[in-house]
This record gives sequence, structure tokens and C-alpha cells, in this order.
Amino acid sequence: MSKKRILSCMQPTNQLHLGNYLGALKNWVKLQEEQCEFNLYGIVDLHAITQPYDAAGLKAATQEIAAAYIAGGIDVSKSILFVQSAVPEHSQLNWLLTTMTQVGKLDRMTQFKDKAGKNKEKAGLGLYAYPVLMAADILVYKATHVPVGDDQKQHLELARDIAATFNHRYGQEYFPMPETIAVGAGTRVMSLRDGAQKMSKSAESDMSRINLTDDAETISKKIKKAKTDPDALPSDIKGLDNRPEAANLVNIYAGLNDISAEAVLKEFGGAEFSKFKPALADLAVAKLSPISTEMTRLLNDRAEIDAILRKGSEKARALATPIYKEIFDIMGFWS
Repeated sequence: MSKKRILSCMQPTNQLHLGNYLGALKNWVKLQEEQCEFNLYGIVDLHAITQPYDAAGLKAATQEIAAAYIAGGIDVSKSILFVQSAVPEHSQLNWLLTTMTQVGKLDRMTQFKDKAGKNKEKAGLGLYAYPVLMAADILVYKATHVPVGDDQKQHLELARDIAATFNHRYGQEYFPMPETIAVGAGTRVMSLRDGAQKMSKSAESDMSRINLTDDAETISKKIKKAKTDPDALPSDIKGLDNRPEAANLVNIYAGLNDISAEAVLKEFGGAEFSKFKPALADLAVAKLSPISTEMTRLLNDRAEIDAILRKGSEKARALATPIYKEIFDIMGFWS
């Protein structure tokens, strides 16, 4: 396999915000520039049900993620946008892979421990086996490259282990070893009300986040009302130590403008927030309002989104089906 097969996935969650965009989506869009055999963008709704969720809102959340992908720059004429549950080979391969996944390795998955917390005994099997389904997401396409954040690197390593186990058990180099792909560091975006907390859709105050559906006026208002401290911006990066709100706004400016935090401070070092915030607000509006406008248009015509997802899911399944059949045959099943 000479060319890359790239897979990028996101769970369907309502109220996608600036953190989702700068932390992942903005960089994933750049993957379309890679020379690859195919570029898959998945909405992994099966992962979304491993914890309590709103069944009535799952379809709408799936459509919203699709709208964000498209509005954020995914070109469905070049890339494949699909829904995980619409490609049943994900679930089917998941079961086959569970038979060659060691329980001891799943016990070491830190994300399960974090999400289950003190209620480990009450946690569902789906949450525990989540990394095996993620491995199936990757291997059902024989994907070679997957962009993952720090919280998913352990899961990607497990996918590699499972692929190696399959290859060894059945005596052939069938699966490639999936690798992470560098697309630039994702910006870690914090709350606009508390620089020590990540920007989150579950935060009580809507002023703590910039939603990708916010209009220009709302974006500007939230930036200008963001929490800061009384000091001017420093001229070097060390000056942001112990200044979480200042560091957050500088990082947001850097992420939106594709420059380093050092470059931001070179331009605005010594400036008061009364000068910096309006500049950041103007930049945020320029970069984000076209996305929110297009998302609003798409979400007002969900039939268009559904048609795109249906077509993309058919393309994804056309890739997955022959691979799954080969796996089925290799494992010795009657068919």
C-alpha cells in the first residue's frame, strides 16, 4: 500500500465550540491536502452511546457534526464523510477483534478509569471495550494514519497491538500498523470564564465558550467579556506563567491566525487588554462567522445533510465490505 489511508473521527455532540475547532477540526481539514488513497471523516455515533445519552437528540447531533465538518472546510467531493453506524462492518469487526484483545491491556486504559470514576463496577461493557471499537474503526479500512489527541494515543497503540496480534495469529502481514499523523499542534482552548478549565459544552454559562453556531455579534461580545487580569500582555512567553486567562486568549489568537504565541506577544506585548480584546474579537469574527453562517444554512436544510451522509456512508461501506470479507475468510468462517 503506497499511499496513506487517513481516518479522522469525532463523536456527535451538540454545541460544538471553538475548542473542538482549534483543537481538532481546523487541522483535520488540512489533511485533504495530503497525497493519499482516501481521506475518511467519520461521525462515530456508536461511541457516543457508551455512556448515558439523549436518544431523541442523537440524530440531530450527528447532523450538526456533519454541518461542522462541511462548514469548517471538509470538501465532500474530495473526501468521504460518513456515519459509523451506517457501516455495520465497524460493529461486526469489533466483535472479531475482542477475541484477540487481552483484558489486561483494557484494564490499563486510563480513559476508562477517568470516565468510570468511582462507579467502575456500574460502568457498561461498551465503555470498557470502547478502544476495541476504535481499533475496528481504523482496521476495517486498513487505515494507515489517524490524527489523535493525547487522550487517544493509548487507544491507537492498542489498535496497533491488535493488528499485530491478528497478523501473527493468522500468519500474514494483513493489517498495516496505523500511525498517528502530525497536522500541527491542536490549540488547547480553555473557558472564557476560567482559564484553568477546558472550554466545554457542559459548562453552565454559555459565556464560557464560543459555539460554532454563534453569530458575529455574539462571538465579539463573548471575547470582549472574557475574563482577564489587570496587567498588560507580556513581551515574552514566560510572562504568561500563572496568568491562565491571558495565556488562553493569546493561544486563541495564535490558533485562529496560524501563528505562534510568541508571534502574538511580539505584536501585542505591552498592550492592555482594552486593545488586544477588540483585535482578537475582529479576528474571531473574521474566521468563525463564515463557519457559523454555513452551519446555520445547512442545519436549516437537514435533508441536504442527510443526502451527503447517505452518499458518504455508501462510499465508506464500499471500502469496508471487501476488507471485512477478507478478514472473515482469513479467520476461517463459512460464508
